[in-house]
Amino acid sequence: MREEEKNRSSQWKTFFKKRWVFPAVYLVAAALLISTIVWYQASNNPVKDPEVAENGKDITGKNNEEPVIEVNQSFENVVMPVKNDDEVVIKTQFFDANASAEKQEEALIVDGNKYRPNMGLDIANKDGKEFEVVAALSGKVASVRQDALLGNVIEVEHEKGVVTIYQSVKDIKVKAGDSVQQGDLLATSGTSQLNMAAENHVHFEIRKDNQALNPQTYFGQSLTVLSEAEVDDSKISGQVESGEGSDNAKNTEDSESEDTGSDTESELE
Repeated sequence: MREEEKNRSSQWKTFFKKRWVFPAVYLVAAALLISTIVWYQASNNPVKDPEVAENGKDITGKNNEEPVIEVNQSFENVVMPVKNDDEVVIKTQFFDANASAEKQEEALIVDGNKYRPNMGLDIANKDGKEFEVVAALSGKVASVRQDALLGNVIEVEHEKGVVTIYQSVKDIKVKAGDSVQQGDLLATSGTSQLNMAAENHVHFEIRKDNQALNPQTYFGQSLTVLSEAEVDDSKISGQVESGEGSDNAKNTEDSESEDTGSDTESELE
């Protein structure tokens, strides 16, 4: 028995004489000590959401239940306010101050003995039937107005002063304050007293800081590009605020030429 104990003692002594034993023991002990400290601290200090305070508000002080605006909305591409582009035509073009006289004439709306520059696009179905009018961009409905002259109006606000306007609509599906996503149904196309020649259609406008822009220039472009568009107050002196005229522009009156007594011309005031 003693002989066996002596052998075991001799084996332990031999083991501890090896150079790597004590460093290994030290490392194991240190690892256990560090693990114990970390576990203790974690159990006594539960991790909180760094962006949410105890009062239910985020670090900016806003209630965390408020809806968050998706960042990718800024990168949406502007689309026509219809379900299928191939099924529609543009009945009246946007009045471009830089276009040829012929193109400008095609973009005038005849209102009795007056002319009005068209500040948007009048879009109709190829077969003349009613069609669904949808949001060209995501945004928030700013106003919904009944208007016999313009055929009812929906305005949708976007970022940085950009507004899209839908006139000559009926069976409206949204109300002021609603958030809409691109492609959401807004209303059905209709008619207006102002532009009876367009028959059943939707009058669509894009405005930046209340200045009308040519929608065709921005179809397929992102909202970011649109929000950076430069507007020139002097380009179309006939523009008025949305909803106060047009398909929105100042009246232009016919005046007979004194030289011929029969020629008629329209002047943009």
